[in-house]
Amino acid sequence: MDEDDLRRLEDVGSRVEFPAGKVLIERGQPGTGVYVVVKGHLVVEAPEGTRELGPGSVVGERAVLSADGMRTARVRALSDAVVVAVERAAIDRLGTEDPAFAERLARIS
Repeated sequence: MDEDDLRRLEDVGSRVEFPAGKVLIERGQPGTGVYVVVKGHLVVEAPEGTRELGPGSVVGERAVLSADGMRTARVRALSDAVVVAVERAAIDRLGTEDPAFAERLARIS
């Protein structure tokens, strides 16, 4: 994803603040959208390993793009964080407007 894609996600999403330690995504739950990290750091705890993400990162894309729509990892705030929450319908609309958008989103997985 490039800066234009991130800007488009931010334009259709809602800013949400999470305190350090708060779980944003729980593994095994249905995915309702993605989060774009604006400020702070998140940790992704997935079966294949753990990774830390910061500003400009996107999480939750696997569930949005998968057939079953289920979350595959647990994601929590390592520090106080600000994210942009983007609902699945908005992501679908962006993909319809720009078919390559979904391909770029899939590449970040």
